Amino acid sequence: MKKLIEIQAELKSPKNQKNKFGGYNYRSCEDILEAVKPHLLKHGLTLTITDEILEVGGLVFVEAIARLDDGKDSVEVRAQAGINPDRKGMDIAQSFGSSSSYARKYALNGLFLIDDTKDADATNDHGKPSQEATPIKKPIKAKAAPKAERVIVTLDSKEFLALFKWIAEGEGTIEKAKASYNISTEVEVKLLEKIQAINPIIN
Repeated sequence: MKKLIEIQAELKSPKNQKNKFGGYNYRSCEDILEAVKPHLLKHGLTLTITDEILEVGGLVFVEAIARLDDGKDSVEVRAQAGINPDRKGMDIAQSFGSSSSYARKYALNGLFLIDDTKDADATNDHGKPSQEATPIKKPIKAKAAPKAERVIVTLDSKEFLALFKWIAEGEGTIEKAKASYNISTEVEVKLLEKIQAINPIIN
């Protein structure tokens, strides 16, 4: 128990995985195992994880048992996860494997006191991104266009270069520039060509 207490205090398992639906980070069962292995070696402990498939009231679930052993004494923690054989996008083996991984992860969380309050799981999309998990971005105020009284922009003018830099750096748009400058179709096309040449994803 003393060795387990030390591991619980020392273990660091960062959330290195990314949920593309919810926009939040989480840790997987494999992440925890990778983080705990040096501690097992340090303290001379063995960690084993086993699964049992059980059924209660018609509900089939997997129960994972994480057991820590020093050769004399052992301590174990169990966790469960339901199995849905009709899970969309998964065959029966993948469905069982996903539930097993989920249960094992939470058994390890319980054994090593890993706080996992915002970890749903890697496939938890709820049909749409979670509003709670998605970071809220503050609106960015666009900088004002370079001041000018409807100056005519030509291809060889300093205004052309200034506008190119202004738009390419994401500080403004051609439409906003037109409010202060006389920009011909030819100049507009050239601006777009130059901007797309350094950043092809700009429309």
